[in-house]
Amino acid sequence: MEWLTSIRTAIDYMEKHLEDNISAQDVADHVYLSPFFLQKGFSLMTGYGIGEYIRNRRLYLAALDLKETKEKVIDIALRYCYETPESFTKAFSRFHGATPSQVRNGASINAFLPLKIKLSVQGGKQMDYKITPMFPFKVIGFQKVFDNESAYAEIPKYWDEICEKYACNVYAGNAPANPYEQALVDNCIGEYGVCIDDIGGGKFRYLIAGKYTGGDVPEGMVVYEFPRCDWAVFQCIGPLPEALQAVNTRIFQEWLPGNPEYELYGNASVEWYDCVNGEKTDPDYHSAIWVPVRIKPDSLHQ
Repeated sequence: MEWLTSIRTAIDYMEKHLEDNISAQDVADHVYLSPFFLQKGFSLMTGYGIGEYIRNRRLYLAALDLKETKEKVIDIALRYCYETPESFTKAFSRFHGATPSQVRNGASINAFLPLKIKLSVQGGKQMDYKITPMFPFKVIGFQKVFDNESAYAEIPKYWDEICEKYACNVYAGNAPANPYEQALVDNCIGEYGVCIDDIGGGKFRYLIAGKYTGGDVPEGMVVYEFPRCDWAVFQCIGPLPEALQAVNTRIFQEWLPGNPEYELYGNASVEWYDCVNGEKTDPDYHSAIWVPVRIKPDSLHQ
């Protein structure tokens, strides 16, 4: 399914199921996309997470019900998938700045209407990318499971945690002091940030990784093998995280929508970091985003 159509279909599905207990996984299944890619693309295109969009729409409709009907608060809360009046009142008050009873008595509400997605064609600098077929390769790294909704805020903290725990000693020029530091040195761990969407439930695996060169795998570390496939490799020059975030946004807002040849494929993506030249804060620091793609079936017959 074409990317822009997928986002619009996802919004339409959410609008039809606001009174049902749906999740980001349900939405992704409906549009045949990885929950990770859908959540990431939806957020970059709209500014909202999928769960946040559903929650805001429910709270707006609940406010309209309070103003236009005499239904009990508990019945409205249950309709919009809140298990208790207390949890509903807390979320409602945070969103509208007024309690349900205050809104029923005339307090103003925050409007949150259905999103309309339009393709904006912008001129200017072309994206620096190439389509690269890659043979299967393995990575080794430190792994943690993240929630789609909070990953952007939590992943940088995980990098800080791993660096402080395992990298500071060897970065200072000292010999590895344990198997984890040895694995870090042998496999250049920190060259890749790998997102793997294969566990469901609105969560995904994230690896701070390097290319696996063989040898022992210390307890708690994992090895993951990428299959042979085509990758869209987007080059990035500039300080992190701003430069990578800007490229990421352009991929989902400009490159994917209406792309005549390629669509997303698979369930993983890779951030590549230059571990040899320069610091991540340098204005000319080199990094990249690798996204698995495939040729659209329709383009094969053109």
